[in-house]
Amino acid sequence: MDWISRFIGLASLEAPIRDILTARGVIVAVPKDTVIFGPGKAPENLLLLLEGTVRVQQISDQGREIVLYRVHAGESCVLTTACLLAYEDYSAEGIAETDVQAVAIPRTVFDDLISQSKTFRQFVFSAYSRRITDLFMVIEEVAFHRVDIRLAQRLLELAGKDQVINATHQQMAAELGTAREVISRQLQEFHRRGWVSQTRGAIKVTDVAGLTGLAQSAT
Repeated sequence: MDWISRFIGLASLEAPIRDILTARGVIVAVPKDTVIFGPGKAPENLLLLLEGTVRVQQISDQGREIVLYRVHAGESCVLTTACLLAYEDYSAEGIAETDVQAVAIPRTVFDDLISQSKTFRQFVFSAYSRRITDLFMVIEEVAFHRVDIRLAQRLLELAGKDQVINATHQQMAAELGTAREVISRQLQEFHRRGWVSQTRGAIKVTDVAGLTGLAQSAT
């Protein structure tokens, strides 16, 4: 299986490095809802996603969750990269949000290629820098942006073609790094305005224009 071409930055790898990756990389399948890694565990592999989505989230001492980012097909996990480089344990958890297929690159191979191949090193650090920028945006949103605006933006981002988001109030609170009660109150207000309707475990966007107007009011 020629999986290397699926990742921007790996297509130009030197032939010997490509051979090492294809020979030593192992394709793994992970079922939906599997906890792939968690706090206190050391990374054993760099995972390059071929299919599916992994949600990376932090849990506070009080049990509050915040979604830091998602890893999609064609991407790697920046937290795993950081832990591999620093020889540290994970400080957050990664959960398979869907069924996942990935290539597992063993730590020993990762260490060797980081030192041997400029192209592989650039691939790793380019992905790392892009995700760090995303994390700074998460921090800025949590610290400075209004919850109603952030909620409107996230509902529009997560809505499928049928305009339905299959998520509980607790899950939406984790998306935005706030309390479930805050999300419940805000969704009640959105419902009052006719922007959303709610059923158990799902939220339906009923007025895209209304939500978009609020979402864009921050700009």
